[in-house]
Amino acid sequence: MKKEYLLTPGPTPLPPQVSAAMAKPIIHHRTPQFQEILKEVGCGLKWVFQTANDVFIISSSGTGAMEAAVVNLLSSGDTALVVQGGKFGERWTELCKAYGITTEIIDVEWGKAVSPEEIGKRLKANPQIKVVFTTLCETSTGVDNDIRAIAGIVKETPAVLAVDAISGLGAVDIKPDAWGVDVVVAGSQKGLMLPPGLGFITLSPKAWKLVEVSKTGRYYLDLRKAKKALDKNDTPFTSSITLISALNEALKMMQQDGLENIFKRHKIMADATRAAIKALGLELFAPTAASDGVTAACVPAGLDGEKLVKTMRDTYGVTIAGGQAELKGKVFRIAHMGFITESDIIMGIACLEKVLTQMGYKFTLGAGVKAAEEVFLK
Repeated sequence: MKKEYLLTPGPTPLPPQVSAAMAKPIIHHRTPQFQEILKEVGCGLKWVFQTANDVFIISSSGTGAMEAAVVNLLSSGDTALVVQGGKFGERWTELCKAYGITTEIIDVEWGKAVSPEEIGKRLKANPQIKVVFTTLCETSTGVDNDIRAIAGIVKETPAVLAVDAISGLGAVDIKPDAWGVDVVVAGSQKGLMLPPGLGFITLSPKAWKLVEVSKTGRYYLDLRKAKKALDKNDTPFTSSITLISALNEALKMMQQDGLENIFKRHKIMADATRAAIKALGLELFAPTAASDGVTAACVPAGLDGEKLVKTMRDTYGVTIAGGQAELKGKVFRIAHMGFITESDIIMGIACLEKVLTQMGYKFTLGAGVKAAEEVFLK
């Protein structure tokens, strides 16, 4: 018999209140009862997104929200600038190419953040660029980009800035209205403490001007339909009733905590995790611009990174994430976003130590747990 611990960057653990909300009898989505839930959720989403603009809910993963951004902002033949610093930066490129968007790419070394100045240079060199696509937290590398600085540059141009905050929202601070971020997309299964299944997108008035002129074919992801329905406190298609009801509970929990406390807690969890990694003699994959949502660490030379992740999960019930694409088997990732507590981190580090020892890696047993505890005791 074993307990299961989830320390992956999505899905993340569910609070009991969220699980309980999903166990309630389902209601019909075209009723005053559900519209009241939608109203509360709308206010809560604006709060967590830190925006006065509408936040639209899409029954999809976060990728659905990303696709909604592409098809609503651009037409075939338009030009976009994409920051590729990991697997999910590449996803922006793949989506743009699927719809015939001319794509300029800034290739950033995995484990590094993009230079905001490089974005400025590209925009100056090519005034045809309509949208800049980037990420807040690049899940595959554990890197945060400086969205505030990027927004400060983009807002001085005709281009629109669209940010993938799927692994950042609710864990890493982002202020769309205050900073001038035009489009933010997110997903339910990360910092919002829900199962996968909901995507979110919010747009500035500047971005809506592009929505109005886009010629890309769209139906389910047409944000004009979503806007028309939301103005009546409704959704254009059948809602994910159970998930939205659970979202309402999660947002209430977050509002009781407060964003400042939420961000502070995520930083402490991240600091403790990274202190533990260093104490074990392991190398952080992203020593600078490291995200408070997820930490990536290099697998020791000579060890099988995939076996490390598999043993922790299948033998001991502690699930962390491995590397993706070119990092497969080379890094492992420990998430500290959402409903993660100090005891979860301690359990994860203790299990990591045990499996590393079994695989022949030499270090002082207990060093990682001790380092994490010292951070928590400060």
